[in-house]
Amino acid sequence: MAEAKREEKKVMPIDGNPGEQDNESQNVPEDPISADQQAATDAALVAEVQRLKAEKEDLMQTMVRRQADFENFRKRIERDRSEEAKRGVERLVLDLIPVIDAFDLALQAHDDPRYEEYRKGITLIRKQLWDAIAKHGVLRIEAAGKTFDPHHHQAIERVESEEYPDGTIVAVLQDGYMFNGRVLRPAIVRVAVHPDKSENSISNEN
Repeated sequence: MAEAKREEKKVMPIDGNPGEQDNESQNVPEDPISADQQAATDAALVAEVQRLKAEKEDLMQTMVRRQADFENFRKRIERDRSEEAKRGVERLVLDLIPVIDAFDLALQAHDDPRYEEYRKGITLIRKQLWDAIAKHGVLRIEAAGKTFDPHHHQAIERVESEEYPDGTIVAVLQDGYMFNGRVLRPAIVRVAVHPDKSENSISNEN
């Protein structure tokens, strides 16, 4: 004999809505953040932004200082290189000045008309040598007829004369030269002195 089917009894909720209790348990909202917690979070964010701004400003200032230091370093290197180049030219000029003196002596020693072609060749070579160093800023000290200046001239002889004003350079025995505003070698000169001043100088020395 077949068993009778058992009827399943459905449990109904008290309010009569099946399954509503489960939905309510799944959709329970979380506790909202309190006002104090929100304020603390906002304050922390503001503090972090301020810290990042300060760090950025510090980095910018550091970069500006580093850039200034680099520019100063670059300028100092360029200045040192320029000064070293000038010193190199100066050393070369000091070595070449005696060569110019030798050319001048050679031209003075051969004034015979038979050596005119020889003189022209020597004069041309001397001019080429002088032009080569003059373009680097070398200047010859003008001395003949000038008033004696101990900063540019070296007097090795005094000549009593009333023909020239006292202290006038009457002869240049060796040319002097300047480079970049500095005396490389003073001009060696002969200076006129009036007889009365010469006597006074001798008496003062005694």
